[in-house]
Amino acid sequence: MSPMSQTQPLRVGTRGSALAMAQAGGVADRIRTAGRPTELVPVATPGDQSSAPVAELGVGVFVSALRDALAAGEVDVAIHSFKDLPTASDPRLVLAAVPAREDPRDALVARDGRVLGELPAGSRVGTGSPRRAAQLRALGLGLEIVPIRGNVDSRIQKVRSGELDAVVLAAAGLRRLGRVNEASELLDPLQMLPAPAQGALAVECRAGAPGSAEHELARFLAETLDDPAARAAASAERAVLATLEAGCSAPVGALADVVSDWETTPGSAGESDEGRAVDRLSLRAVVGTADGGLVRASAMGEMDDAEKLGAALAAELLDMGAEILPGTAGRPQNAGSGVDE
Repeated sequence: MSPMSQTQPLRVGTRGSALAMAQAGGVADRIRTAGRPTELVPVATPGDQSSAPVAELGVGVFVSALRDALAAGEVDVAIHSFKDLPTASDPRLVLAAVPAREDPRDALVARDGRVLGELPAGSRVGTGSPRRAAQLRALGLGLEIVPIRGNVDSRIQKVRSGELDAVVLAAAGLRRLGRVNEASELLDPLQMLPAPAQGALAVECRAGAPGSAEHELARFLAETLDDPAARAAASAERAVLATLEAGCSAPVGALADVVSDWETTPGSAGESDEGRAVDRLSLRAVVGTADGGLVRASAMGEMDDAEKLGAALAAELLDMGAEILPGTAGRPQNAGSGVDE
């Protein structure tokens, strides 16, 4: 089937979990509204088929099978949780769109509806994320961090059954499943910075020369789905991660916000200064260190320089003492925890 066919549905590849299907379904709905029929095609990934800790599985465990299916022509579009994508691009494919971002924050689901500050010392809090674990420990609340894997249902069930006192999940996943009301608290980024690109989706299709069917599909997806603010924010955050991977694979959190700023330009002789509102990126990042501490930094830059802003902030973090954790040098940090869970 040609991806340019207007009558045959676009085959939208996605992981088969309830959460992955929900987020891909939202994208497919927008494509259908724009006039192109779609069908969802579930693709099993190595990350779904293994119960091993994510850090042991390697880079791209939740996206490699999807990307291979896309490159082989088995699907026309692939929908990923952006935070699960390797920072290195795939030359076979193009990032056609980054849709408007869902809530990037982390969420706490705790027994008795408690918020984080109400959990007594010794409470067992489950997470499979080294980033979350490092920031939870740094709060000094005396929590016991328990490594877990699994989908949203299985993680929350560990709280309902009393096995754990709380779990930390991505708010985006809960919102996409219509379950955000189960969260005891949406964690302020001042307490816990999210994973780079958490809450954002990546829409990929095959690369093609200008004028080709693939190129036209990429253009259609960009016009239909792409949100410039979401793309810029995610690009800045992932640039932090990519730069740190050159010399650091510690747990990394990053969040970029689009903020309005006032730019003043001097007026000509005898005239008042002129000003205009401009959008800029405010970027914060944190890195866990080998001794259990955290290194934090922030910066502001232009929307068009998102990747440069992220790389510069990462370099500042390295200068401030971010370092390679023992036993993790060279290990990719962006294997992902799986579809904003």
